[in-house]
Amino acid sequence: DMYAKCGSIEHAHQVFEKMPEQDLVSWNAMIAGYVQHGHGKLALKAFQQLQQEIVQPNEVTFVSVLKACASLAAMEQGKQIHSQIIRCGLESDVFVGNALIGMYAKCGSIEHARQAFDKMSKQDVVSWNVMIAGYAQNGHGDDALNLFWQMQRAGVKPDRVTFLSLLNVCTQQAILEQGKQVHAHIVQSGLESDAFLGNTLIDMYAK
Repeated sequence: DMYAKCGSIEHAHQVFEKMPEQDLVSWNAMIAGYVQHGHGKLALKAFQQLQQEIVQPNEVTFVSVLKACASLAAMEQGKQIHSQIIRCGLESDVFVGNALIGMYAKCGSIEHARQAFDKMSKQDVVSWNVMIAGYAQNGHGDDALNLFWQMQRAGVKPDRVTFLSLLNVCTQQAILEQGKQVHAHIVQSGLESDAFLGNTLIDMYAK
């Protein structure tokens, strides 16, 4: 885990291979290390090996492999993993649900992303942010804004990540009135002094 976090994947792999017995914690650390350093294919290969060793994956494993699928835009593999998640009864886990939304959104399947979002028993602010960003990145600006208003009605407090996605939508679509409303919410949230938000606001008004 130390080598993986420090960026030395080769050393991490050597230590992993020398272990007399690899448990789920060591598999998860290795898979997460691959994902964090952009080795999505190696992460998925390790996931296959884990299952061949008859080690039962958990929510930590699934979050990492879904991130690997997202990085590779490997939706078919993501769908297979999704089926496995359902069989394991982990679809309602908030971290797994957020990873599913992100995976489908990164793969361009916004419908599947929304289905995953709607199936969650409870969404946290990350769930809303990932779904809003997914809409924004896939050219569904109106849906991103509508989901933001829905988020407000649900009583979930937006953060800087929420507002950055919304301001990017307003900038790309040149919808100044909506942008002004988002700006007002930023002020109400006490985030107007945030440097990233400030720069994005300037960009939006300038365009």
